Amino acid sequence: MAKRPWGVRELVVTGLAWLTGLALLHRCERLPNAAEYAALAVAFALLFALRRRHWLALAGCVAVLAFSQAALRAEWRMTPELHPAWEGRDLTLTGRVDSLPIAVTGQGGMPGWRFEFAVDAVGPTGTALPPEVPRRLMLLSYDGPPITAGEHWRFTARLKRAHGLANPGGFDAELWLFEQGLRATGVVRSAERLQPAPWWEIDVARQRLRASIQQRVAGPGMAGVVAALSLGDQNAIAHADWALLRDTGVAHAFSISGLHVTMFAWLATALAGALWRRSGRLCLSLPAPTAARWLGVLAALGYALFSGWGVPAQRTVVMLAAVAGLRSLGVRWPWPLVLLMAAVVVTAVDPWAVMQPGFWLSFGAVGLLMAAGDGQAQGWRARLKAAVHTQAIATVGLAPLSLICFAQLSVVGLLANLVAIPAISFLITPLALLGGLAPPLWTLAAWLTQALMAWLKLLTALPGAVFWLPAAPVWAQLLALLGAALIVMRLPWRLRLAGLAMMLPLLWPAVPRPPPGEFELLAPDIGQGNAVLVRTAGHVLLFDTGPAYAPGADAGERVLLPLLRSLGHRRLDMLVLSHRDTDHVGGAASLMQALPVSELRSSLEPGHPLLRAGPAEVRCEAGQGWTWDGVRFDMLHPLAAHFDAELKSNDLSCVLRITSASGRRALLAGDLEAEQERQLVKREPDLRADVLLVPHHGSKTSSSAELLAAVQPAVGLVQAGYRSRFGHPAPPVLARYQAASIAVVASPACGAWRWHSDGKAATCERELRRRYWHDRVPPSVPIELTGPWPEDAEP
Repeated sequence: MAKRPWGVRELVVTGLAWLTGLALLHRCERLPNAAEYAALAVAFALLFALRRRHWLALAGCVAVLAFSQAALRAEWRMTPELHPAWEGRDLTLTGRVDSLPIAVTGQGGMPGWRFEFAVDAVGPTGTALPPEVPRRLMLLSYDGPPITAGEHWRFTARLKRAHGLANPGGFDAELWLFEQGLRATGVVRSAERLQPAPWWEIDVARQRLRASIQQRVAGPGMAGVVAALSLGDQNAIAHADWALLRDTGVAHAFSISGLHVTMFAWLATALAGALWRRSGRLCLSLPAPTAARWLGVLAALGYALFSGWGVPAQRTVVMLAAVAGLRSLGVRWPWPLVLLMAAVVVTAVDPWAVMQPGFWLSFGAVGLLMAAGDGQAQGWRARLKAAVHTQAIATVGLAPLSLICFAQLSVVGLLANLVAIPAISFLITPLALLGGLAPPLWTLAAWLTQALMAWLKLLTALPGAVFWLPAAPVWAQLLALLGAALIVMRLPWRLRLAGLAMMLPLLWPAVPRPPPGEFELLAPDIGQGNAVLVRTAGHVLLFDTGPAYAPGADAGERVLLPLLRSLGHRRLDMLVLSHRDTDHVGGAASLMQALPVSELRSSLEPGHPLLRAGPAEVRCEAGQGWTWDGVRFDMLHPLAAHFDAELKSNDLSCVLRITSASGRRALLAGDLEAEQERQLVKREPDLRADVLLVPHHGSKTSSSAELLAAVQPAVGLVQAGYRSRFGHPAPPVLARYQAASIAVVASPACGAWRWHSDGKAATCERELRRRYWHDRVPPSVPIELTGPWPEDAEP
C-alpha cells in the first residue's frame, strides 16, 4: 500500500505538537532523570510505530521528541554548575569576551562594563584540582581598562551562581541568564589583556560602529537610539527613554523588528533583481526573480546576524526563506502554515524562544495582519485608510498579549504608532543604517528621533495614557487571546462582539483581598534591604522601599511598582520609611513619583529630599495608632525624646506592630539595634508576635536575647541580598534563633514570602513558581567578603 503524502493536516499537527512539547518542558520544576528519559524513549518508539494509524500518535511522537531534545539541551547548558563552595572566592579565569560590552555605572558613579565571557581555562586556586566553572559567564568590570568584544583576557574574579530576585509578576533574571547560556555572574577584581580582538568578527565591527555613533551624535540618549536601530543594541537606549517607549506602545519599533528586516530584504531584492537582469548569462542560468528572492533572503540573514539575531529577526528570516523556497518549488501553503513552520524552525534553533514575550508578540502581530489583510490599496486615501486599519488591528489584537506579558496597555498606542512606525521604518532606520557610509546622516536621524520623542512625551502627558491591570488567571488570559482573534478576523459582528465579551475577565480580574479583620504580609525579594507590603480588606501600607541598586535602578521601580500593579493597587494609603539608610529608602523617590501616597510616616530628619517629594510627613512616634478594616496598627518606637538625643539612624527606626481581629500579630522592627531593643522590651509589657521582621537583616548588632524572649515569634523573616558582602544573617544570630526554636525564612532562598493572619499557609515564591532553570542551592551561611561588591552585580 502506497504511503499517502503529508498534507496540511499532518503539518499543522506536527507544528502544534512540537510547540506543545516545548511548553510542557518549560512548566517542569526539574529536568527528567535517567529512568524518565528511558520512559520517554519507549513512549517515542511506541508512538512512532502507531503514527500511521492516527494523527494523535503522530502528535504525541513529535511532542515527546520536542520535550526530550530540549531537556537534553538544557542538561548540557546547565553543566557544569558553579559549586557553592567556590562562590565569593577569587578565581583566575582565562577566556574570550563573547558579546558586545555594555557601559554601566555602579554605586557611587563608578564606571564599568558588563559583558559575556567564554571561559577557556581556570587557573591555579591552591587546590589539587581547579573548580568547575560554567562555560559562559556574565561579568562586571569596574574602573578598569576598556573592554572590546573578541579580546582574550585573564581575569581574577569573584563569582556567584545565576541567582536573581523571585517576586510575583516580576522579571525572572534566572530565566534570562539561562536563555543566554550564562550560568554564573561575577565581578572582576584584576585584569590582564592577553590577545586583541580579530578585526573580522561581527561583534568587533558592531562595537567599532557603536563607538563611531557615540562620537558623532550629540547626546548619549539619541546616540543610544541610533545604535539600537542600526546595530540592534537595545541596551544602548537609556532607561528613561525605554519607559517612554513602553508607555506609548512603540518599544517594538525601536528594536530590530521583522518590519526592519523585511524592508532591508525588499531593498536588497529590488537591487539584486535590477543588477541580475543586466547579465544575459546569469538570467539564462537562473531566472532573475528567483535569484533576487534568494539574494534578498541572504541579505536579510546578514542584517539579522549583524543586528544581534533577536527573535523577531529570526522569525522574519525564516519566513522569508520559507516563502522563497515554496515559490521556487511551486508550492503554495496557506499563511497560517507558513507562520507555524517558521515558529517550529525558530524554536528548533532556540527551544527557549517560546519563553520570550517578543516571540509571541512578533508572531502574533504577523498573524493578525495576515488574517485581516485588505489586499492592495490603490490611491493615497485608500492607502492611508488601510494603514490606519492595519494599525488598529495590530493595537486591538495585541492588547491581550501586551496585558499578559507586561500588565499594561498604552491607550495612546494607536496615535503613537501611526507616527512612529512610518517615521522609524522609512526615515530614521534607513538613515541610521546609511550613516555607516555617510556619518552626517546619523545626526539627521538623531534630529528626527528627538522630534518623535517630543511627540511621544506629549501623548504620555494626556490623562489615562497608560492602562495598568492586575494579573489575571491563566484561563482568563487564554480566553482573551481567543477573543482578540475573533475581533480582528473577517467575521460577522455578532461573533466579534462575542470576542469582546471573552476579553472581559482579563480586563476586570477579581483580585483576592484579606477578609475584614485580617491582614496579609507580603515581603518581596528585593536584595539587601527592607520592604514589606501590608494589605487589609480595603487598605494597603508599605513599610520601607528597599535599596537603590545603581544610578537609575532601584527596588521601587524594578520590584515594588510591578508588584503593586499586579495586585491591582494604584495608590498607597500609607508609606512608612523606618529610617534614612539607602537600603530602606532607596526606592521611595521612584515609588512616590509613580503612585499617589495618601500619608507618609518616617523618622527622617527635617529637610530630607524625600520629604519634599512626597505628601506631608507625620513623624513616627511611639503611642501612635489607627485601625483599618478591623486591623490595629501601633507605632512602638521611637519616642519623641529620641529625636533630640542624637541617636544614630538605626536606633531611630520606626517599629510597627500589626494586630488582626483574631489576635495574630506581626512586628516590623527596621534596623533597631540591641540597646534600643532592650529599652523597647522594658517599655512594652506585651511584645508577643507571630512574625518578626528580623531587625537589621540579622546583623550581629541586633536580635538580642531579650527581644526574642519578649516577642516569641513563630517565624523570623530575614530580607537580605544573596551572598551580600555584609554576611546577613550572621551565624551567631541564626544560632540564637535556632536555640529559641524560631523558624527563620530568608528571602534569597524563599523569594517573596506571603503570610496571612487568618491562618492560611505561608508561601515562598520560589516554591510556588519553581522551574528547572531556577537556582536550587539554598544559600549557605554567608561569609564576609572583602573589597567592593557592587549591588548591581545581581541581575
